[in-house]
Amino acid sequence: MGSIQKKQVGEEPLGREQLGTKTDVILDAEAIEVRNLSERNKRLVKGGIAQFREATGDLAKFALDHWSVADGHRTPVDEDVDVLVVGCGFGGILAATRLHEAEITDIRMVDKASDFGGVWYWNRYPGLYCDTESYIYLPLLEETDYVPSAKYVPGYEIQAQALRIAEKEKLRDHAFFQTEVNSITWDDKSSRWTCKTNRGDVCRARFVISAIGILHKLHLPGITGIEHFKGHSFHTSRWDYKYTGGDRYGGVLEKLKGKRVGLIGTGASTIQVLPHLALSGAETYIFQRTPSAVDERVNPQTDETWFKSLPSGWQDERADNFDKIFYGGEESVDMVDDGWTRHIYALHKQKDNLPYAERLKHADNIQMELIRQRTKNIVKKSETAEALQAWYGRACKRPCFHGAYLEAFNCPNVHLVDTNGKGVSTITRKGVVVGDRNFDLDCIIYATGFDWGNDYSARANMEITGRNGLTMSEKWVAGPSTFQGMIGHDFPNLLLFTHLQSSTSPNYTHLLSERAKHAAYIVSETIKRGANSVEPTQKAEDAWVEKLENIAAQYLDFFKLCTPGYLNQEGQLSKFNLRNASIGLSAPQWNDMAAAWRKQGDMEGLELDGQAAVQQKAT
Repeated sequence: MGSIQKKQVGEEPLGREQLGTKTDVILDAEAIEVRNLSERNKRLVKGGIAQFREATGDLAKFALDHWSVADGHRTPVDEDVDVLVVGCGFGGILAATRLHEAEITDIRMVDKASDFGGVWYWNRYPGLYCDTESYIYLPLLEETDYVPSAKYVPGYEIQAQALRIAEKEKLRDHAFFQTEVNSITWDDKSSRWTCKTNRGDVCRARFVISAIGILHKLHLPGITGIEHFKGHSFHTSRWDYKYTGGDRYGGVLEKLKGKRVGLIGTGASTIQVLPHLALSGAETYIFQRTPSAVDERVNPQTDETWFKSLPSGWQDERADNFDKIFYGGEESVDMVDDGWTRHIYALHKQKDNLPYAERLKHADNIQMELIRQRTKNIVKKSETAEALQAWYGRACKRPCFHGAYLEAFNCPNVHLVDTNGKGVSTITRKGVVVGDRNFDLDCIIYATGFDWGNDYSARANMEITGRNGLTMSEKWVAGPSTFQGMIGHDFPNLLLFTHLQSSTSPNYTHLLSERAKHAAYIVSETIKRGANSVEPTQKAEDAWVEKLENIAAQYLDFFKLCTPGYLNQEGQLSKFNLRNASIGLSAPQWNDMAAAWRKQGDMEGLELDGQAAVQQKAT
């Protein structure tokens, strides 16, 4: 079936010849900029992030839990705890681990899923891998004595690490699964949050850590007619193996043979799913609004002798090295040496006097041109290869890595439907309409990602009410407002794990580990100092928001020219909504700031029981 073989799905053949070098690529920077802008303008739509649809009402079926083995029925609980942790993904697991290290063990964990894992619980689609190196992505490898199978590992191996940590920390007895927090409300008299769940639980918690994650709430495209389709449909984060056949471990999707399947979305999920659909024998239609930049992924097996020879503390050192290089820091060695870091690291070896920003832009242009060349070299049909060209700055959208996605388009049963930036027009009872073309389908698969919106209460699916009845949605009406991206005035004892007004990284679990350290410190120090509540002063919060807005403003001109995506509010980012930017400190900057702040020891910017923390000392 075309040129794809099962053994190559998800892997780049080792020893593959590199497609071009920096010395043999000729660039016309001005022409590239003109083309990038032209392609961006095609894709601008009204509504920005509001264009997406929630999986509620008639669309609620898309969010159902296919993986649960029990109905979750239990007797409601009425309890008091020291810390409520919302979310049992890596954020929640790491929060609990760091709290344990601080000798705080009276913890309740809550998650709507049926087990630990977060996004790695929900995402089980065929071909699922993490495109960040496993040696830095899988948390606590030293502590659990686990050796990843390869440089990049499949989703089921990642979830297994979450379960391994949970077992080590004995977290299962603290967890309520198949349970959603409906509301948390602050009570000034008791200095506690009252949590109410959909199971009838009432939990009064001294502190709340919200670790819901950025890939928590799936969303669907803003296409009319989704609910009218009479065939089968599902979201990739709820893959329906009963319909497709196969399994998460690579089994062939044999039930799809002969069916007509539509795939909407061309991000990381589609890049990994498509080769498996190609192998299934289904007539597969990929409806493309914006092509992804798909680079190679070489994935050698782990050399256990090397791995076990690594010195104590190696994982944090390696993760820090990755983040520093990714954000332009000059390191003596590139420990990870992959598609995220290699071309950036090479910049520091160049002998010229150009400003770093100019050299980086040139290097990014080269990298994108190499990716476009790679597409042309692999995809045999010239029209398809041209439509798959990614025209935008490399930092505009999350890059993808795969060894079989582009080859899938050489299969006779795989059809690219390029919408020239317009997207799908509508969905009917029978299938998909693009312009004046109708595509009758048996199945539609939505690979359309998750809600990155900045209404935290809505994204968390819980109403958050702070002091004096102020809801977080009301406070954040003009955008997020926090101190250090973690805690807000009038919302005492509530710690948020979020990318907003803080930092982000391709290695998100290391970011979560640093957040967990910081949150555990704040909780522990508040208890040590005999205080009932901790929150930032309004002055400290305002100063932090202004600082992060100024940082975002530095990147505004770049992101205004980017094709629409979650990093630029789907093309709606402007000087009037910089609070909403997914741009902040670099991960190394935030980590260093947080570590120095903790070392200083006076909790500067926070107040305990209404008095500045710097006036109080731990007893």
